[in-house]
Amino acid sequence: MTTATAPAPQAPAPPVLSRRRTNLVFVTIVLGMLLAALDQTIVSTALPTIVADLGGGGHMAWVVTAYLLTETVSTVLVGKFGDLFGRKVVFQLSAVVFTGGSVFAGAANSMAMLIAARALQGVGGGGLMVTAMALIADVIPLRERGKYQGALGAVFGVTTVVGPTLGGVFTDHATWRWCFYVNVPVAVVMVVMAARTIPAIRSAVRPVIDYLGIALVAAGSSGLVLGLQWGGQTYAWDSAVIIGLFAGAVVLLAGFVLVELRAREPMLPMHLFRNPVFTVCSTLSFIVGFAMLGALTYLPTYLQYVDGVSATMSGVRALPMVAGLLGASMLSGVVVSRTGRYRVFPIAGMGVMALGLYLMSTMGASTGAWLESLYMFVLGAGIGLAMQVLTIAVQNTVPYHELGTATSGVTFFRTLGSAFGTAIFGTLYTGQLVPNLTEALARSPGVPPAAVQSPQALGRLPAELARPVVDAYAQTVNYVFLWVVPVALAGFVAAWFLKEVPLRDSARAGASDMGEAFAAPDSGDAERQLERAVASVMRKAKGGPVSRQILDASGSALDPVEAWTLGQIHWRLRLRGDAALSSIAAAHRMPAEVLEPAFSRTARAGYARLEGDLLFLTPAGEAELERLSTAWRSWLATHLDDWDAGDPQDRARMERALDGLAERLLEEDEHARERTGV
Repeated sequence: MTTATAPAPQAPAPPVLSRRRTNLVFVTIVLGMLLAALDQTIVSTALPTIVADLGGGGHMAWVVTAYLLTETVSTVLVGKFGDLFGRKVVFQLSAVVFTGGSVFAGAANSMAMLIAARALQGVGGGGLMVTAMALIADVIPLRERGKYQGALGAVFGVTTVVGPTLGGVFTDHATWRWCFYVNVPVAVVMVVMAARTIPAIRSAVRPVIDYLGIALVAAGSSGLVLGLQWGGQTYAWDSAVIIGLFAGAVVLLAGFVLVELRAREPMLPMHLFRNPVFTVCSTLSFIVGFAMLGALTYLPTYLQYVDGVSATMSGVRALPMVAGLLGASMLSGVVVSRTGRYRVFPIAGMGVMALGLYLMSTMGASTGAWLESLYMFVLGAGIGLAMQVLTIAVQNTVPYHELGTATSGVTFFRTLGSAFGTAIFGTLYTGQLVPNLTEALARSPGVPPAAVQSPQALGRLPAELARPVVDAYAQTVNYVFLWVVPVALAGFVAAWFLKEVPLRDSARAGASDMGEAFAAPDSGDAERQLERAVASVMRKAKGGPVSRQILDASGSALDPVEAWTLGQIHWRLRLRGDAALSSIAAAHRMPAEVLEPAFSRTARAGYARLEGDLLFLTPAGEAELERLSTAWRSWLATHLDDWDAGDPQDRARMERALDGLAERLLEEDEHARERTGV
């Protein structure tokens, strides 16, 4: 994303809330993220029953794909709208849209109505996700933000586990419509809580929105997915409609590339593809999304029709895949964090994923539950090994002012891969199921045609009558998994082209964060992303050997106590215009008498003046601070690759980031003092 070279207006400092209100805001944000992420997977176990009720089995994949496509576009637009109109308002509007889509989905009496309602849900869901991440930066104290962001990102992992099982519970014990109706009371509570707890904050900078680029990529992607869904089913592959859809999609996507090359702030800057790491990681992210959501969508169908389990148990039986995914993600994250080496994981992950898909293509009615679970675990482990490091690798190689855009790009390709994967799985499934069922019914003339459309009805048939139909479903799902093996193998080949670059400290710190694996949509704001990177590195330098190294490297005569006291005076003078011993002591929650000897000692050394309660720097103190500042910038230049201390633009960005961090910390200290009365 293009950034201004001149100093940007500083955003207003975020309000510092009480602990109770902060927790309420976080609960509200988590509810929004939970609803949006849950609806990506909750319908998978309900799909066979939905098709049995509404018909339109050939459009089954669109129940998932419609949500994903509109969600993808929404995350791009809504992030900008949050800057324009305030994130609180956009969060609440997104919740209203999501709730409306949920109501219409629950009341759907046709597959077309359900798909349209799911598309509306996706618009609201995308808005909830991206504003949830932005609100964390707005209202959570800087010192605590890392753990909150990690917890919010981990919601994606939790919903991968909970979604299919919860969908099965509703389908078995209520009705599939409650997969959608359950959102309504939760969303109402969330909107009320948002109105009462979330402060209204607007960006100081008016964003530039790439409307044309967003419209072109949305239309082009939809055209491709429609062509893949309709081809060979609703229309012949060589029909004018399918050829027209593919041709139109190519034209629209080519137009998207041309627009992005000229846009002032492009949605996806084309120059990022000159970075081979970004290109490879985007490709692998697409394949991971392709395999993960495609498998999660059609695996419950296999389990319900072939193994004869209930919708609830199909969600439970799919847990080995999710366990493999989460376990491998956590393991690879820990290893990358400790070793700084990541290239081996996408290579191994794509290979293991291909093996898992092949093993699952061999399953049948005679395959035992334990062996099926092992095959699912292998597939999940392959996805998890590859998934965790892709965002980290990209964040490690792009300039800091493009962190947000590059991260959003990788997330975009994974979501797009999920949409395409679900569509192609659906095309393969429907195209193979019809001839397989026709042959099965010919071999079992006693089976009523209506019985094959519902797993419950099929389960009520005598075993000998149902067996040909069960085999037809098994062969169909096996066929789908087998055809996806080459996609995973293509990812395996592509992964060998991933270049390994030594990890920055900020990237290494985030490697073990589960939120990075699932890459919840985040703000693309360059200044905010740089602040996050600097804060991550600064946590390593706070106290301990790193601070001592910087002090020694500066050549300064200061000792650690004098350096700390001068830093306290400097930042308050710079940002507040005055520095008082009482305010410094209150910020650190201790009496002024405790700190007074340290500041008096610095004053006696000639580096500061203490006049009553007020503190000032002397020329000698300013000279020592300049030495420390030079050493600090050199240390940052070493640990923040792609930031050049000699580049005026990079120095200006860094000064704004440091000022922003210091401003937030001082605001939080002052509000803490007011709350405690110290």
